[in-house]
This record gives sequence, C-alpha cells and structure tokens, in this order.
Amino acid sequence: MPLARKRLGDLLVEAGLITNEQLNHTLNTKSADEKLGDALLREGFISEQELIEVLEFQLGIPHINISQYPIDHDLIQLVPKELAKRHYAMPIRKDRNKLLVAMADPMDYFAIEELRMATGYQIEPAIAMKDELYRTITKFYDLQESMEEIMGEFAPEESLEDEQVIRDDSPVVRLVNQIIANGLAQRASDIHFDPQENDFRVRYRIDGILQTDRSLPKHMQNVIIARIKIMANLNITESRLPQDGRIKTTINFRPVDIRVSTLPTIFGEKVVMRLLDLSNAMNNIEKIGFTDENTEIFSNMLKKPNGIILITGPTGSGKSSTLYAALNHLNSEEVNIITVEDPVEYQLDGINQIQVKEEVGLTFANGLRSILRQDPDILMIGEIRDSETAEVATRASLTGHLVLSTLHTNSAVEALSRLDDMGIEPFLISSSIIGIVAQRLVRRVCRDCGQEVPANEREKEIFASRGLRIETVRRGQGCGSCNNTGYRGRIAIHEILTIDEDIRRLILSKSSTVEIRNLARQNGLKFLVDDGLLKVKEGLTTTEEVLRVAVLD
Repeated sequence: MPLARKRLGDLLVEAGLITNEQLNHTLNTKSADEKLGDALLREGFISEQELIEVLEFQLGIPHINISQYPIDHDLIQLVPKELAKRHYAMPIRKDRNKLLVAMADPMDYFAIEELRMATGYQIEPAIAMKDELYRTITKFYDLQESMEEIMGEFAPEESLEDEQVIRDDSPVVRLVNQIIANGLAQRASDIHFDPQENDFRVRYRIDGILQTDRSLPKHMQNVIIARIKIMANLNITESRLPQDGRIKTTINFRPVDIRVSTLPTIFGEKVVMRLLDLSNAMNNIEKIGFTDENTEIFSNMLKKPNGIILITGPTGSGKSSTLYAALNHLNSEEVNIITVEDPVEYQLDGINQIQVKEEVGLTFANGLRSILRQDPDILMIGEIRDSETAEVATRASLTGHLVLSTLHTNSAVEALSRLDDMGIEPFLISSSIIGIVAQRLVRRVCRDCGQEVPANEREKEIFASRGLRIETVRRGQGCGSCNNTGYRGRIAIHEILTIDEDIRRLILSKSSTVEIRNLARQNGLKFLVDDGLLKVKEGLTTTEEVLRVAVLD
C-alpha cells in the first residue's frame, strides 16, 4: 500500500480542505502525543466526515458506519480490550486469514502491526468515526459484560455485601464505572439515576436534552446508589436528606471530575452526576460562541479597572464556562484573582479559589469580606444569591475592584430589577454595573450531516419580524457522529447590555424594565433571539432550537 505512506497533512492540503498555513499552525500548536487529525478537528479546520472522505478517496480505505453494522460477538475475543481502547479499534468481520478492523486512524501502522501480532490475522483496516468507535467499544467490551454479570450474580431477594460495593472487581463497581464511561462516550453533561415504582432508570443529558439509556431492575437500585455514595465520600446510611459530593477518578485512561447530588424521593434516592469537562473551562473568549461584535464588547468590559460584570441565565446555560473563559483571559502574574464559589467546579492554575462552607459560616458574603483584606485585583463570585452578597460585591466594585458574578434572571435587563429587589440602591447599581451578559445554550447542527434546505414560511416570517431575511437554513439529517439526532455539541447565544449614560439615567429615575429594554433596543442591543437567528443564518443552529430557549417579543 505505497500510497498510504503519504502524510495526512499533505493529503488534506492536496484535497483543498486546509491551507498550508492552517497545517503549519496546527503542527506548531499541537502537543507531542496528539495526532494531527485530532488537532485539526479540535481547531475546527476540518470535520470528521471530511477527514474520513479524504482517507476513503485518496487511500481507498473503506468507511464503515459502525452503529449500523452487525457486530460478531465471537470476534470481540480476538482483540484484547486494552488494545481496542488504546487504538480505537473494533473487529468487524473475519474472512479466512484476514480480519476487517474499524479504526479511528487507519494510517497508524504501529497499531495495525500490534493488532496483527495479537490476533494472528492479516489486518484489513476500515475507517469509522472516533465517537462511534468509543461508544461501540464501551458497549460491547464493558457495559454488556458488567450487565450480564451483575444480573446473574444476585437474585431479587439478595443484596450485595458492603465489601462487594467497594471491591474493584465487583460487578456493581464495574457497572457504575461503565455507566459513567458510556456517558463520557456519548458526551453527556449529566447522568440521572431515577428511581421509579417498578424500575430504576439511567438517563443521560446530551446536548441539553435528557434521554433514557436503560431501565434496570428495581432490586439493583440500592447497591448502585450505595456504590456512588462511597465513590463520592457520602454517608451511605443517610437516605432521608439531600447530600452533595465529588468524585475524582479515571475512566478508560481519562481523568474524570464529577459532582454528585442525591435527593430523597418517594421511590428512593435520585442521584444526578454532573460530568465536568475541564476542556470547557480552558476556553478563551473567542471560542465560546460570541459574535465578532459581542467579542469586542465583552473584551472591552474586561479591560475596565473596576465595576461589576454579570452573567445571567438559568441553570445549565453555560454561565460558569463564560466566567472561567473571562478569568483565563484576565489571568496573568501581574494580577491577584480570587474566587468564592459553591461548588468550585474547575480548578485553575494561578487563581485562588475558595469553596463556600455554610455549615461553618463561610458564606459568599463572609468569604467576600475576607477576600477584600487579601489585596485582590479581580474577584469572581460564583453567584449573587442574596442582598448581603450583592451589597458587598457592589461596595467592592466601587473601591477599585473588578467583580465577575452570575445572577439567575431571564434577560440582561431583568438583572437590574433583580438587584433592585435585593435592596441595592439605584445610585449604587448605576455606578457599579459595567455590563450584563444574558446567555443560553442551543444545540449545534452536526457538521458531518448538516445540509442546506429551503426555509419554510414560518421561519421567513420570524426572520422578517426581526428585520432579517432567510432563504435557506442548515439542518442535520442524522448520522453516526451525532447519534442520528442531527445535532452535535452546543453553542451559546448572547445578549449583552452595556450600561451607558442613557441607561444610568433610567436606573437612577427608577424606570421600568420595559422602558430600559426599549431604550436598549434603540441603542442597538441585540436580544437573545436576534443573536440566535444570526447563528441560524450562519448555519450553526436551527430556528427551533433558538425558539426553545429564547422568546419572541
């Protein structure tokens, strides 16, 4: 196969998918152990589908949609689990002395040689999407094995002894590990363990939407919950009160940080695990979905020496990611950044982070007062929950500190009335607030199966009502990469209110939210729905997604 010796970067440049400049940039910025294809995907220069098409066309390597391919269970025994996971390789079909293996990187000759030596067969590589391979390997090598074992090892009337919930080779331990691994493989942000009257359901929140993965027998409920509590260092004997904990572990060679919350319900304890992805915290402000205009506005806010910048939105709208991106932007040796959070979601180098502990009196307000004696330049408050915290934050901003925080409101303008409800005087609000960012997350159209289709009449009407025109929109048709949903990943839509002199006058005169909103509109404020529709025009999301999270006014 002499053609296969050609380097991947050269193939992609020849195919016109990337430029020499993009190739050189990626080669210079990728880590030593990162493969070029993965680095190009991370940078967004190519999609996985484009990468597969080039390899399929240029090298004659067949492409397999592994999610729709029948897997022979006998073949799984040929390739050791550790090898399959390390090289993202899944045996598909055997023909005499040849073994067809689906691989994420069919140009990895070391992996092919290792597979040949392990199996004794001549390896015929095929190419498949990495996420599909990860899901399939997890399903066939781990989850199915653990499920069969745990189902067979104890009957409904039995319960596992404590040591079986702790022992690493115990079926319940492996089952919980594989449920987490499966969630990671499907890019889930949360895993829900829901007790029902007759069964115990496992649900994944993927791209903001909950979907049931499996229903387990009711008698497995208590041992699974006990195992999760042990992992999170929670009290396994306490089932009447909510508990919060944290798990730091390694699943399939990946370090995983998980927040755990338990809640007593009438059918038993419900457990929610939040899978924290550290790569989200490492974003810079150019990569969190701001338009060019909003990036400039937000960057200018961060340049101010003092004042308050608020990020608003409901739970799960990406506020923390935006806050951390702002902190990364501001983080340098010349400034002292201190945060007070509940909980500390991501641990950042060079930043002093404080965990709220209300049981010992360390509240947001008390922590903030202590921070002010630590010579800070920039403060980050996880959330302004009460009038005491709001007042201390306001005073801090007026004494020369830049303060970043979040607030639970539906829009940027409503944050002003929320602060007023907390008892903050209008003159303090007008002089301390620099700007307010309202944010929501919408699902992104899958890059691999997205296609241009004509906009329907309703979409044209919606766009026309906002002063925009639309002829075509981009929709995902469903493929293995997006699990046949048409969406893969999420992107933020924003509404940024800058507090200028006109807005300050309305705040001081205690004007209504409607008046402030109308003035902001006249001054060119793009509301959430406007920003969302602009992203629909760019082919990033769909009108349905925007209207799911934003309201037409």
